[in-house]
Amino acid sequence: MADKVGAMQFPAFIEAGADVMWGKPCLKGTRIPVYLILEKLAAGETSEVILAAYPQLKPEHIKASLEYASRKGDL
Repeated sequence: MADKVGAMQFPAFIEAGADVMWGKPCLKGTRIPVYLILEKLAAGETSEVILAAYPQLKPEHIKASLEYASRKGDL
């Protein structure tokens, strides 16, 4: 199930709340903002390196970050 904030429906592994990271979209169950994962991927880090650096994340978090970026581009 996906969360909906404003006009955008978030992928299942992403959430945003005013009380966490100033309302920025974060990976569900963490305080890790989606933009951080996207920046790391853009800089050339692999999903495996990111997952090793953040053991609380699952591959689904990475996929959801990319899905979020693609939806954001469609707005």
